[in-house]
Amino acid sequence: MNQKTIEAGADRRSQLRERLIEVARETVATQGLAGLKARDLAAAAGCALGAIYTAFDDLDELILCVNERTLARLESAIDLALGDAEATQALQAMARTYLHFARAEQPSWRALFEHRLPPGVAPPQWYVDARNRLFNRLDAPLSQLLPGTNHLARAAFARTLFSAVHGVVSLGLEEKIADTPPKLLDDQLEKLVRVVADGLMMESARLI
Repeated sequence: MNQKTIEAGADRRSQLRERLIEVARETVATQGLAGLKARDLAAAAGCALGAIYTAFDDLDELILCVNERTLARLESAIDLALGDAEATQALQAMARTYLHFARAEQPSWRALFEHRLPPGVAPPQWYVDARNRLFNRLDAPLSQLLPGTNHLARAAFARTLFSAVHGVVSLGLEEKIADTPPKLLDDQLEKLVRVVADGLMMESARLI
């Protein structure tokens, strides 16, 4: 097999991967993760069922590729919202953007948390890196609110803060506890972040 043939095969595989990711992304965006079926995916992409598994190791890898693009869209939206905001405003902007993204792209957003890899299988590093880039957006404002702390301590708190924001967003959108009109949910989330930021500033001042 000559080099040109090898390159042509790699190019076809790359095009097939891209086509399958895009079809899967559109399916998840409209039907959620439950709507993603291999046979339907192959038909929509115009390929044989077995071709999916020449382009990807399994459906889990394909779903991770779709979720990575969801994370990238969320990351871009957060970067756009941040601007030159100071620490508290930056945290509020990130929380507000997260809520608006979840509202606008609920099926894709939910797929980030609904997908589970098999027991004992760790996510690939490229996906971990994509996820961590979002958490890293919290480091700059937290370093202002928590001067003197190291990156590991801020990273741990960033995950705690995200868990709190995600909980408010998730429960608010699902309305499992009580009816939560959009304006009320917006206000609750903003108040939560402001209270956390104020508490961090007070704690920092106490330690100086």
